[in-house]
Amino acid sequence: MGFSHGYGPVPDENDAIDLMRKSFDLGCNFFDTAEAYGAGHNEQLVGRALAPIRNQVVIATKFIMREPIPGVHLGQEIRRRLEASLTRLGTDHVELYYQHRVPESIPLEEVAEVMGKFIAEGKILGWGQSQATEQQIRRAHAVTPLSAIQSEYSMMERVFENDVIPACQELRIGFVPFSPLASGFLSGKVRPNDQYVGDDVRRVITRFSKDNVRANQPLLDLLDAFAKQKGATPAQISLAWMLRKGDFIVPIPGMRKMERIKENLGAADIELTDREYRQIETELENIEIHGNRTDADIAKLRNLN
Repeated sequence: MGFSHGYGPVPDENDAIDLMRKSFDLGCNFFDTAEAYGAGHNEQLVGRALAPIRNQVVIATKFIMREPIPGVHLGQEIRRRLEASLTRLGTDHVELYYQHRVPESIPLEEVAEVMGKFIAEGKILGWGQSQATEQQIRRAHAVTPLSAIQSEYSMMERVFENDVIPACQELRIGFVPFSPLASGFLSGKVRPNDQYVGDDVRRVITRFSKDNVRANQPLLDLLDAFAKQKGATPAQISLAWMLRKGDFIVPIPGMRKMERIKENLGAADIELTDREYRQIETELENIEIHGNRTDADIAKLRNLN
């Protein structure tokens, strides 16, 4: 997403393409996009970047519908959106196709049936949901088995540990955390007086307010202490903690610079011992998190100059 919008000025398109290809050379084979990222621009960019290595990568994209469209058949509309995404991506299929948010106004079982048809046709290899509840997951999975659930998850947002993540483990569904570094907060590089402009979502994500940046310092101190012990960075410790929770969990950190790509992919080589993992879990229980990231807050960007 960050190559098209959402986090301030975007890189030059050729630079973005080069970074995606270099990340593949470093071992990354999973690329996540959506029709809503830059109004289709991101899918086009990802398609151009991955064209030479298309058969060696996994591409995930998403459609978003918050309300039914009067007079339009749901299945036909989802098919139209999928076909448009495939055209922009320059491919005849995607490995993973998500429903980007799961509003109650859209018949969940009908979406699942449509996804089953796409799988049978070979247009998608699997499907998923984003920010779904445990009940929505179970209902959808009973119609067409889900491959993945993509939801926000990090040391700063752990609500899905209560029910969704255990359900995914039980049902053998992959869990794909977005914002695993809390939109970069857990890198340890955020400062109280940082300024964000334009469509940068950090303008409205409350954990980035000046007071909350200061209030969340104990969490950053914890990460920094472990980073020094392990010869790693705070971001790598945060990702290693997440990877330690199960092999069905695959975080997708956003990366727009070569040094960040190397840093984040390097987290896969850091192993926390049982003792270290338990210590982090214990200390996290005693740390209060201030601020969060909500769709309602991000929607406020539209009204900001």
